[in-house]
Amino acid sequence: MNILLIEDDPLLGQGILKSLKQQGYLADWVQDGHTAYAALNEGNYDCAILDLGLPHRDGFDILKSIRPQKKLPILILTARDTLEEKIKGLDLGADDYLVKPFDVEELHARLRALLRRPPMLLEKILRQGALTLNPANHQARYNDRLIELTPNEYQILLALLIHKNKVLTKEQLQQKMNGWYDEINSNTVEVHIHNLRKKIPMSFIKTIRGVGYWVPSLTSEEDGHV
Repeated sequence: MNILLIEDDPLLGQGILKSLKQQGYLADWVQDGHTAYAALNEGNYDCAILDLGLPHRDGFDILKSIRPQKKLPILILTARDTLEEKIKGLDLGADDYLVKPFDVEELHARLRALLRRPPMLLEKILRQGALTLNPANHQARYNDRLIELTPNEYQILLALLIHKNKVLTKEQLQQKMNGWYDEINSNTVEVHIHNLRKKIPMSFIKTIRGVGYWVPSLTSEEDGHV
């Protein structure tokens, strides 16, 4: 699941982003209204967390402008706590409204509730031959056998399967990993790829030396399935 976080407070935004990655989500973070509108308009997100008091463009204005074009769930996260503003946000098309300060576990629960609403990509199981990855429960299976993945292995495999046939650079994969604000050794991605290849067929993840990694689509003959 790919979530867009729109929050101008640096400390709060960093904390929410890290918590989302720890829950297994892919997430991007923007901090002003103009960038937020462009990201919503041009990106392919499954859900957005929207602050209202943003630089350059107010959250209500973004919501009003984007709603006719995009049907993704939008959760307003704001310090504005009056009944009038809650009603305005919901009437403009927000799916939920959470007031700051908040408990991060409640935020996660509200996101799960929004993402359960059909038709969400959350229900779509990603497949690569006999390998399946279920974003709803974070389970990976090969030939229906459960594969134990670390959180970062899961994030890397999820990103590669979502962007199948596209080469992702080491830097792009690093940004998908939990705690990417922390110092990451230059060989961290290589180590996780190496460990993934011990758990799934090595041929599933291809290396473009000096560029990055990718997962090509398999034909029914190649994966052994019709």
